[in-house]
Amino acid sequence: MTRTVYVNGDYLPEDQARVSVFDRGFLMADGVYEVTSVLGGKLVDFDGHMVRLARSLAELDLAAPATPEELLAIHRELLRLNDVTDGMVYLQITRGAPADRDFAFPDPAVTPSTLVLFTQSKPGLADSPLARTGIKVISIEDIRWGRRDIKTVQLLYPSMGKMMAKKAGCDDAWMVEDGHVTEGTSNNAYIVRGKTIVTRHLGNEILAGITRAAVLRFAREAQMQVEERAFTIDEARAADEAFVTSATTFVMPVVEIDGTPVGAGTPGPVARRLREIYLEESRKVAI
Repeated sequence: MTRTVYVNGDYLPEDQARVSVFDRGFLMADGVYEVTSVLGGKLVDFDGHMVRLARSLAELDLAAPATPEELLAIHRELLRLNDVTDGMVYLQITRGAPADRDFAFPDPAVTPSTLVLFTQSKPGLADSPLARTGIKVISIEDIRWGRRDIKTVQLLYPSMGKMMAKKAGCDDAWMVEDGHVTEGTSNNAYIVRGKTIVTRHLGNEILAGITRAAVLRFAREAQMQVEERAFTIDEARAADEAFVTSATTFVMPVVEIDGTPVGAGTPGPVARRLREIYLEESRKVAI
């Protein structure tokens, strides 16, 4: 079945969807995005994604082409048209397509933002086999631009990091700056030392993950100790457990870093329990 996508007000077969060659997202990565997971036909953490989207747009002085209510209606219509039960909805907003390429921003009154959404069906998204075995990561230098707190479409280096990990026979890479872990290529990073969950504090260095916020809230509600601070890659290798969180992997155990087993080299009890809690609670409030 041909997938239906959304482009600037129109629902179109994916092979008929087009954006201009002058679109600044294409030419300059001048855009932001969000990915919302779908479980049982419902959107997970949708409001959180909309709040972060609004912040990203504001930080780039980029005009919002639709309200959160309008975006929710588009999300739901795409799920209906594509019959998606488990999967995700990708949303991207760029600064639009001016008449020609120019480093200066176009006038938003003349050049409207480009809005694109599409679905990805992932049956059994919450039942990934990797959650039972855990993933292996390598460490790489973090050489991205300084505003990683904005969820832009500048994803070349994270993609390169994924490929570095794949070449090393691993699943992902943790990026390291000044000896300290910032985050994974598409996720937030955590370690567990004793009874304490440690994850980097928020700042320009990392993305404020929507799943991160929910997981930390659930952890505190479950009387788990949480410490938000930078940790070194050596500390991570010596940790009792490690895991990552993201909108599409939820809570994913990490069992090896740079060839060194983490703890027993198997998914630990904290990561397993947090995954259970997150999925259970998120399903309750999905919309």
